[in-house]
Amino acid sequence: MLDQLESNYDCSNADDDLPKLLQELEEWRSKSGNDASKETIDTINRLENQIHFIRNKCGIR
Repeated sequence: MLDQLESNYDCSNADDDLPKLLQELEEWRSKSGNDASKETIDTINRLENQIHFIRNKCGIR
């Protein structure tokens, strides 16, 4: 997970950041199962938000 994403995010990093974030998201989802803790849900939501932010900012679909 990235520490912080700001409006000045450099899209040249997206090729490295997105695959890492997507992999981390899948790992958290597979670990969580049906009994996810609040911490796990928060982490999944944060990863999803980071992915969405990068895709929107950098025009990636």
